[in-house]
Amino acid sequence: MSVESNPIASAAVTACGRIARAGGRRSYTRRVRWDRFFDDLEDQLAAEWEAERAALESEAERLRLARVDLRTRLGGLVRDAEGGVLLELADGAVVEGRPAAVGADWVAVPDAGGRRLSLIPLAAILAIRCSHGDLLRSARPSEGADRLAARVTFALALRDLARRRVGVTIGLTGGTRVEDTTRVLAGTIDRVGADHLDLALHDAGSPRRAAEVRGYRLLPLGGVAWVRIDASAGVPVL
Repeated sequence: MSVESNPIASAAVTACGRIARAGGRRSYTRRVRWDRFFDDLEDQLAAEWEAERAALESEAERLRLARVDLRTRLGGLVRDAEGGVLLELADGAVVEGRPAAVGADWVAVPDAGGRRLSLIPLAAILAIRCSHGDLLRSARPSEGADRLAARVTFALALRDLARRRVGVTIGLTGGTRVEDTTRVLAGTIDRVGADHLDLALHDAGSPRRAAEVRGYRLLPLGGVAWVRIDASAGVPVL
């Protein structure tokens, strides 16, 4: 008797087929679930690695920024600033322009018209106003430090002006307002010591002649807020 003619045998075969198909589906389902499980583990592991890498990079950036000084930030403004800045100084003056050069402990800022140049010791800067973009750009890592510029101190720059016999205007940090003329002196720097300078007083724009000199001042460099010269007179090359 054939299976087809035997209802009981036919039902058994059909049942076995269903069981086999069901077993195959369960096996396939289990395999898919395991595949998803391992995929989830890989995604989780990748996310954890990414989070750890980001944390390490963030910590490294914090450590780098902790070593950045004001001179480096000013160097970043010289290099990458897209707009001008405002420097608020200890004598109450505000110098506007884009920093052109940075020495060991000073910064050179020409005015907007390029007619005058201000040499400003970093110690006299109270605040720097600039755009948020320039602020962030100034904190970027630099390609390489200018070792020559790092050795040009404020005193050395002033000695160069004394050698050239360049007329200067000097602002002193003790002024309470910008119009305080007793804190703004014009003349020629005769000599520069380790921490001070000798200034021969005469009218701004006039050459230093004995008959024109009205007096002398010995000025501690720590009391100088800025030194201003005509841009045509030049500045030490950095």
